[in-house]
Amino acid sequence: MSIENKNLRVLVVGCGNMGSSHAMAYHTLDGFEICGLVSTGKSKELLNQKLGTQYTLYSDFYEALATTKPDAVCISTYPDTHEAYAVKAFESGCHVFIEKPLADSVEGAIRVAEAAKKANKKLLVGYILRYHPSWEKFTELAQQMGKPLVMRMNLNQQSHGRKWTIHRNLMKSLSPIVDCAVHYIDIMCQMTRSKPIQVSAIGARLTDEIPEWNYNYGQLQIGFEDGSIGWYEAGWGPMVSDNAFFIKDVFGPKGSVSIMAKQASTQGNSDNIDAHTKTESIKVHHAALDADDEFSKADEWIDLTDEPNHQELCSREQRYFLKAIREDINLDEATEDAVNSLKIAFACDESVKKGEVVKLH
Repeated sequence: MSIENKNLRVLVVGCGNMGSSHAMAYHTLDGFEICGLVSTGKSKELLNQKLGTQYTLYSDFYEALATTKPDAVCISTYPDTHEAYAVKAFESGCHVFIEKPLADSVEGAIRVAEAAKKANKKLLVGYILRYHPSWEKFTELAQQMGKPLVMRMNLNQQSHGRKWTIHRNLMKSLSPIVDCAVHYIDIMCQMTRSKPIQVSAIGARLTDEIPEWNYNYGQLQIGFEDGSIGWYEAGWGPMVSDNAFFIKDVFGPKGSVSIMAKQASTQGNSDNIDAHTKTESIKVHHAALDADDEFSKADEWIDLTDEPNHQELCSREQRYFLKAIREDINLDEATEDAVNSLKIAFACDESVKKGEVVKLH
């Protein structure tokens, strides 16, 4: 049976938040077949219950990979396992979908990209905003505002309960501005289509529940070759303010474009994963003035009818993963973007720890 007709057998590794969503996509979409669920804890049993199935469960990735011999592996584990799991999957002849960040080091990300190329298999990184029509529109409109651009973004999360546990576990290997900022650094690079030349960043450690070397609040600033600048901040934890936690705002010489997520940005919603991608409305402001220095054009409001929730976005990612495999779509540029955004994020992390501006080469 040709690859165009047969189901893609997928081994799902990591059954928590993102892994669960990707598994739901594989479970419900045509063209996929889950051949096993892998996690070290009880999340795989909970996921089986959620899916209403009895997929084969594994506690060890390497055992599962050898036993199931999948066509593809979906990696949604903590970042410190990404490199090893992805490289082994490629060496075993599998395609790989991997959650961001690509690895927990720049060198590791490069090794994963090289392993994909050597195996001649597809590597798709889970940059979910690339599959959101409103974010695509936001990026397109920002590119119409002239140069240089000023880009202002944040996503602070007042996390508690299970989500605070997830954040504490993430911070055993990465800071919030590395794990979370790669999304928005990627968006800024798309908006400017210019080379970042320097970064500066600051961070604060607001809890003793994370490693001494790490911090749970960070803010970064990026300077681009074309004069554009951007800032992003991310904070995780029960102490984080949920006031003005969702800012997505860009302006240039010709005007500004802003995501106006009225419901998603309300207090108490900062740890709601559906709220993290919501746009609801895009406001376009035109800077042109008339002879009296008054605005010559009224602001525009763009309400897009295609507003997918988190689960639908994950499904769209997986549809594209399948399409890339079946149609042999070249993903090299997207992989380079993923490595590049991670390089910038780690440079920001270095800036926090050294207390100085970091130049990018």
